[in-house]
Amino acid sequence: MMGFLLVVWVLSAFAVNLAKADVRWLLVFAGNTEAILSGELWRLFTAGLINEPRGGAGVNQIITVLLGLYFLAPTLEARWGTRRTILFLYGSVVMGFATQFAAELLLPAAISTRLGQDYWYGSMAAVEAIAVAWALSNRGQTVRLFFVLPVSSTGLLIFVIGISVLYVLSGSTKPEGLVSPFGGMLAGYLFGAGNPTPARRLLLKLRYRWIARRATKFKGKGAAPHLRVIEGGEPPESRKRPPTDKRFLN
Repeated sequence: MMGFLLVVWVLSAFAVNLAKADVRWLLVFAGNTEAILSGELWRLFTAGLINEPRGGAGVNQIITVLLGLYFLAPTLEARWGTRRTILFLYGSVVMGFATQFAAELLLPAAISTRLGQDYWYGSMAAVEAIAVAWALSNRGQTVRLFFVLPVSSTGLLIFVIGISVLYVLSGSTKPEGLVSPFGGMLAGYLFGAGNPTPARRLLLKLRYRWIARRATKFKGKGAAPHLRVIEGGEPPESRKRPPTDKRFLN
């Protein structure tokens, strides 16, 4: 995942900054509320695969994404397996941008315009999701960020949520928008916290209620059962002694 994101960023940065390609070709894959409403649904699934290729902001974004995945994802990958980890990371990005899209669509224009920009893209929602999942799955443990800074699971959770809240309060602009990180955190909680995860526990509860509701349809309401027991064998007084050689008994 890290290698794929880095390769895409290097190619994008080379095309935009050195080859002087029009940046609008890259925005075809970025999220945009009006474009998604017009039917360009693929933007929700591709916006998380590209990161800002221009300037220092672009370098900071891709470095933050790579370091976040490097320090936090291997522990969960060893527990979950590669397939589930990749699905979790990609799904959390999609859920993050779906949250960004829903916020811009449902909130008043005066508020929604402050929560994002015309186009939003980036993989930070995956970092937020993996941080929340790691913190809630490794309570009491410590991770050394950047090989030096020891951070507990609770401290990491407070740091991740606090930074995103500060961005919202300060009115800053981010390439991925201000709401998508919270969608990534929600994905980290629902699909990565504990075993079973909250999403799986909810699914099991709903399935149990569905089975219980169907079972009541087949349960009799005070009526006698349709089946009866037929006792077999001989009467107790006429039974013979069991044979001593039991090799031929079935």
